[in-house]
Amino acid sequence: MPQSRRVQDRDPPQVAGAQSVTRALKLLPLLGRDPQRGASLPEIVAYTGLSRPTARRLLLSLIHAGLAEQDALTKRYLLGEETYVLGSLAAQRFGLIDMAHEAIARLAQGTADTAYLSMRRDGFAVCLHKEEGAYPIRTQALQVGFRHPLGVGAGSLAILAALPDDEVDEMLAQNARLLATEYPRVTQPAVLNAVAEARARGWALNPGMVLENSWAVGRALRRPDGRVVGALSVAAIDSRLGPERQHDIAAQLDTAVTEVEARLARLYARHMPRAIA
Repeated sequence: MPQSRRVQDRDPPQVAGAQSVTRALKLLPLLGRDPQRGASLPEIVAYTGLSRPTARRLLLSLIHAGLAEQDALTKRYLLGEETYVLGSLAAQRFGLIDMAHEAIARLAQGTADTAYLSMRRDGFAVCLHKEEGAYPIRTQALQVGFRHPLGVGAGSLAILAALPDDEVDEMLAQNARLLATEYPRVTQPAVLNAVAEARARGWALNPGMVLENSWAVGRALRRPDGRVVGALSVAAIDSRLGPERQHDIAAQLDTAVTEVEARLARLYARHMPRAIA
């Protein structure tokens, strides 16, 4: 897991209740970073800096609320059923998949390869949706639900490149340990170089970061207020992503991103007019 972020264990009496709620909710992303395995108590303690009793108390409160559960065999903590319910309700309001679905389908049809929608979640990019094109040989480096640290993969790299420099440095520092242990081919200097190249050309290229023969092109998606919300990307086997075709796919991605961002703007104008006034 990423390096520890120290949290003081003693709650000031005047904000003890609110701070406990905040602490408990901040544990949920840790459980969701590996949805199938969850996280162990020692991992949670190491990441947050909380004491074991405090971390255990907060986890029990999440379990009581249905937001977390503990595997009876492994004793690891996982996201609970209630998080799915809440996520489904939130999706009805914010609807990123709905906003992007048609554009992703056209990307898959137009390129004949696999098109993806990814969403930023803190220092990670989460694959929300994919559409497969007609070309019979497909890359399987990314699946719905997979999470990669920002900078790993075309969509994830596009998100990172769209952030300001100080936030890029923060995300790389936060994920340093994970990159070193789980993605040894993806060094921080290599990511920084890829960020610079993505900014210069206007789109991100993944030249086989995760799987050697799986290449991809990605572009970031922004909310009406300018904040990065996710990315669209197209992946194919390396032989189908030569320089000329990279530019062609990037142009198709540009059209798709413009369409999705316009739909997001209309959505936010209806639901949150003050936020974008």
